[in-house]
Amino acid sequence: MFEHHTGAGVPAHLGVTRNGKDINFAVVVRDGKDCSLLLYEKGSSTVAAELPFTEEMRFGDIYAMEISGLPAKEYEYNYRIHGEVVQDPYAVRLTGREAWGVRPEGPHGLRGVLQSDHFSWKGDRPLMLSYEACVLYMTHVRGFTRDASSGVRRPGTFAGIREKIPYLRDLGITQLELMPVYEFAEYEEAKASKKHMPVRRMDTDRINYWGYGDACFFAPKASYSASGDPVRELKELVRELHRNGLELILEFYFPERTSPYLIRDCICYWVSEYHIDGVHVNCRGTLLEDLALDPRLSGIKIMSEYFPLEQIYEPGYEPAYRRLAEYNDGFLERARRFLRGDEDMLGQVAYDMRRNPPLQAVVNYMAYHNGFTLMDAVSYDVKHNEANGEEDRDGTACNYSCNYGEEGPAAGRKLKKLRRRQLRNAFLLILLSQGVPAIYGGDEMGNSQQGNNNVWCQDNETAWIQWSRTKADRDLRNFVREAIRYRKESPVFGRRREYEGKDRLSRGMPDLSYHGKKAWYGEFEDHSRQMGILYAGCYTGTDTCYVVYNMHMIAHELALPTLPRGERWHVAADTGREPEAFYRKGEEPLLEDQKMIKVEPRTIMILAGKKDETD
Repeated sequence: MFEHHTGAGVPAHLGVTRNGKDINFAVVVRDGKDCSLLLYEKGSSTVAAELPFTEEMRFGDIYAMEISGLPAKEYEYNYRIHGEVVQDPYAVRLTGREAWGVRPEGPHGLRGVLQSDHFSWKGDRPLMLSYEACVLYMTHVRGFTRDASSGVRRPGTFAGIREKIPYLRDLGITQLELMPVYEFAEYEEAKASKKHMPVRRMDTDRINYWGYGDACFFAPKASYSASGDPVRELKELVRELHRNGLELILEFYFPERTSPYLIRDCICYWVSEYHIDGVHVNCRGTLLEDLALDPRLSGIKIMSEYFPLEQIYEPGYEPAYRRLAEYNDGFLERARRFLRGDEDMLGQVAYDMRRNPPLQAVVNYMAYHNGFTLMDAVSYDVKHNEANGEEDRDGTACNYSCNYGEEGPAAGRKLKKLRRRQLRNAFLLILLSQGVPAIYGGDEMGNSQQGNNNVWCQDNETAWIQWSRTKADRDLRNFVREAIRYRKESPVFGRRREYEGKDRLSRGMPDLSYHGKKAWYGEFEDHSRQMGILYAGCYTGTDTCYVVYNMHMIAHELALPTLPRGERWHVAADTGREPEAFYRKGEEPLLEDQKMIKVEPRTIMILAGKKDETD
């Protein structure tokens, strides 16, 4: 055992901190319960030393101990609180869960690591991209590359994602969001509900694949590391993402009654230590207000389902850099219902497509981990979660999906063609919205979960992305790439300012307008499923753009608004055209009829007003 000296420590910083050769341990222990520090020789689950905290080391509900002479590289640690071995909730690295799906052995199997190696960031900083420039891609660390079809050398790891950066960059992605990357338990023990009741193992055959629940929120997940060093591997991923122009957003789920102090400290730690660009926080209320106002997070994106904006910003104030973003789950419902042809959706979708508030961005998506993939949304009428072991009772029953005549994978050519068209329509609904478009990983290649809309416990091919294996998959991916490119190259979409629907600069037409059978007259009756949206080029500094939507099962004619003198309508994209829905720039065909256009069933077309070279 090493020679050491212990004394009262500093309670200001929880967790383990260093002051020269001295190491400070600080932990919250409520109700005056007894507490001691457990030290283990590196790699051993046998307690080498137990150092009790004394009353002079107690500061309110915090115990703080300073140790001199502790060789940090040679030891690991835990706490014993009121007889129970617990991990430090502020531990920045853990050992004992290096292998995915393997439980630590005994109460001492999971231990905090004291050693922290230096990492050279080489000048790296968060990118601070504007939301207007962002296309978000949401995925799971393990599921993104775990399947053999991913073709990576280190599947299911941070390093595996790093191998896929060229793919993401080629697709046009600028933001990567990862589901929980911190140290969670794949298998959990049920706790006794009454004193002296035996502890029973629960759901031993079901794995916590997603990672939601209690966790060590400061420590990156060891089993997501191919190198055995999750700290360094994740930092290398962040640095390489930044070098390629991609931001990293991390999702955090904090269970109820998680200390707000821990939450704030945790997010600030990840920002400072890992250079992440933002967080998607699953919590509500006052905490979100505190995070939004925390000066340590002033340059970091914060995403959540709701922000109390009136508590965050003074009346009339508009931030120079929009950091907040609302996850718009309503967009998923309304866009899916519009896609399948439901009545009374046109007005709501029209609003969603232009919504772009000044105080926060809006993240628009039509699929994410909780629910159907996009492919399943056009392939299944109902969920099929039998494999989850709950007799299909789990998962939402409200999927707003449609199988178009046959449940599950399509066998007929006609049905396959219709579903491919609907997938292209779905991506244009997302990518032509004014908010931040978000793609669920794998949707761009038609990935299916066989109708399972709740794969939280499926660590297998059901939840893993099945990478492109057919020409149809590759055609869809190419379409998504072209749609993202079109969005980025067009100032019409992803604007900083919301369209007003007015001609505030007296240019002869409003910045945005709606059209039906008659130009300048939108038809928003309950039965309408078709509309045209005109984006005036005189307000955007580019070609006037006219997007026509027809989600009805029959064709409709829509009026073509008159363009400025010398311009004529050309077709930029048509989702009914396979395999290349987008025309090459400069090769967009001229419309013969410049007053009316017939839009085929379940079709979206993009028209561009261009100078007539013959004039």
